[in-house]
Amino acid sequence: MKLIFAGTPDFAAVALKALHEAGFEIPLVLTQPDRPAGRGMHLHLSPVKQFALAHGMPVAQPVSLKLDGKYPDEAKRAEALLRATSCDAMVVAAYGLILPRWVLDIPKLGCINIHASLLPRWRGAAPIHRAVEAGDAETGITIMRMDEGLDTGPMILAERMAIEDADTTGSLHDKLAALGGRMIVDALRRLQEGAIMPIPQPPEGISYAAKISKEEAAVDFHRPAWEVARRIRAFNPAPGAFAVFDGALIKIWRAEPVAMPTPAAPGEVLAADGEHGVVVACGEGVIRLTELQKPGGKRLAASEFLKGFPIVEGRFSRPVPDPAKR
Repeated sequence: MKLIFAGTPDFAAVALKALHEAGFEIPLVLTQPDRPAGRGMHLHLSPVKQFALAHGMPVAQPVSLKLDGKYPDEAKRAEALLRATSCDAMVVAAYGLILPRWVLDIPKLGCINIHASLLPRWRGAAPIHRAVEAGDAETGITIMRMDEGLDTGPMILAERMAIEDADTTGSLHDKLAALGGRMIVDALRRLQEGAIMPIPQPPEGISYAAKISKEEAAVDFHRPAWEVARRIRAFNPAPGAFAVFDGALIKIWRAEPVAMPTPAAPGEVLAADGEHGVVVACGEGVIRLTELQKPGGKRLAASEFLKGFPIVEGRFSRPVPDPAKR
């Protein structure tokens, strides 16, 4: 079976690796253009491109696939390349570009997407973040045949996975990526054999996972402690929850709610030591901050953090400036 693969981040690279190891022929890989990243703003190759080049796979990086869009010449070159590439299916995982109708119509078996949720819940850009943020008990992977809608295509396979109390978006991402890699291999083999038929998504339970903004990760201690802790897990590792203490923007990576009455105003520090961590009052209950990071520093357990950033008394607050500009 010949495949075109389209994907960009680590989640997609795991699937590409699984397909390669399963023996699928991949004559073309599509990924996002190289972009500057890091302190030096050097061009960064996507994880998918790195894997493809390391294994001798041809790579294309079109800026756009819209023939009537802002970059029509770029899209026409991509069209010529795709139409000239013999394939049975296109596998898509977190690619980052919308596939127009002409792309969907090229593969014999269609464009097959690996989506990190149990559709139709959490269609859209950030299904893992939103599942953790919402306190969902489970999530999973849905393999679907793509149509022109936003994650609306018929489902081929779905498998559930529990969301553990300690799961962050990062830990859940890694588990779902591995699951997606296994499932896409199974789905393609069964499609090739005619052993499975896509079924429409149910009309009930639709929700949308909007793209995450940095501003969302500002911690609001006026919220209940269990909600604050859940949002901290949802924004770990990106964009990273944060609050201001004594004028410094502090990243908060891990925390746990503590079941006790709220004895102070939201954001007030109740304790800060190696034994208790950093305990902060919330709108309901209190929260124990267990892993923090000061500006220019490393992520540290609270006991180590306090050695370089002592907190005697004071209050955490939401920052007024845009953290993206700091």
